[in-house]
Amino acid sequence: MSLNKLALHWQILISLFLAVIIGLSFDESAQFSGVTLLSVCTFFGTLFLNALKMLIVPLVMASIVCGMMDLSSDKLGRLGGKTLLYYASTSLLAILTGLVIVNIIQPGIIDDVPVRESIGLSADTGAVLDRVGDKGAGDIAEVFLRMVPANIVSAAAQGQMLGLIFFSLIFGFFITKLDAERAATQKSFWQGLLDIMMHMTNLVMKFAPIGVFALVTKVVLVSGVEAFQPLAYFFLSVILALSIHMFISMSVILKWVAKVRPTLHFKAMMPALLTAFSTSSSSATLPVTIDCVEQRSGVSNHVSGFTLPLGATVNMDGTALYECVAAMFIAQAYGLQLDMVTQFTIVMIALLTSIGVAGIPSASLVAITIILAAIGLPLEAIGLILVVDRVLDMCRTAVNVFSDSTCAVTVARMEGEQTRLQ
Repeated sequence: MSLNKLALHWQILISLFLAVIIGLSFDESAQFSGVTLLSVCTFFGTLFLNALKMLIVPLVMASIVCGMMDLSSDKLGRLGGKTLLYYASTSLLAILTGLVIVNIIQPGIIDDVPVRESIGLSADTGAVLDRVGDKGAGDIAEVFLRMVPANIVSAAAQGQMLGLIFFSLIFGFFITKLDAERAATQKSFWQGLLDIMMHMTNLVMKFAPIGVFALVTKVVLVSGVEAFQPLAYFFLSVILALSIHMFISMSVILKWVAKVRPTLHFKAMMPALLTAFSTSSSSATLPVTIDCVEQRSGVSNHVSGFTLPLGATVNMDGTALYECVAAMFIAQAYGLQLDMVTQFTIVMIALLTSIGVAGIPSASLVAITIILAAIGLPLEAIGLILVVDRVLDMCRTAVNVFSDSTCAVTVARMEGEQTRLQ
């Protein structure tokens, strides 16, 4: 079997294995034909990260506008209100779950020592403190002020994504107020743009094995295998938080709000969950999700046809949780004690950016850059998170899809429907 026929996650795992071997076999000074191995890894690693950041603005905007276009006037009544309330509530619940777990486990601190040096983060802790240490209560108001930028083009160019998200939500909503002909033109354009961005993101992710190899090799060259110890705690923190949200929080909603048997829904959704886990894409899983929710759980097409496509765009519980834990992990790695105001800022930005993350593999990486930039943390640690990102991407996508399906069941039951889960 040729390498390009291997699934992407296997390619990344192979690149990780090779990166560790190469990194342990040489040191920082190793060079070939006058070019150091470290500089080559830095070049390709930076190139990959730049490619990801290049996608942020069009990907977020097209994704949100397309999601809002599905909210036609006749669906903005009880069905739309309940759906949006569910998505906002469960995303917030997921983020808070991640925040609690990361504060308890503290994966960025080992033996009371921040892991910055052991994982090869080069930015000085004092410099980072200068950027986040002066955060105050006024920064909460600043978050909301940034939601309404004076110049949307300037905001997008400067990476102020909160304003872009807010603008896209309103823009997508008012497309539904146009006459049929103009609305159809707008919908065709934005859907086409989203399709293009998804293809471009998939193209960038084809080079993920090279990017991961370069980034991980650089870490191992500089720090050695001890760089991977703190990532084990980070990995376990994310998995634990995702498990609590999926198996406890979602089960409580199914049992006490939807009043169905959670075990039956887990069983009904198994094909969709396995598809989500293997593809790391809630959008690619959507046909399977709809089939499971309608044919196996017994939800009507009227409810599933509205809640699931919208959820595949705006409901990213697992992704929002992961963004929060990742930002907190990086802050801990620098030895920062973030106050409640800064942690609230992380929660708010994670909630808002999760809306704009398309349901495609590793799209959350671009959202993490938004959070880090907003609270003044360096972006370099994203390369390190890539070491475990692929497996965590598979897990959080399964959580995203299950939360979408739980919304469909919950809204259907609140609308008085009988399902096959009672």
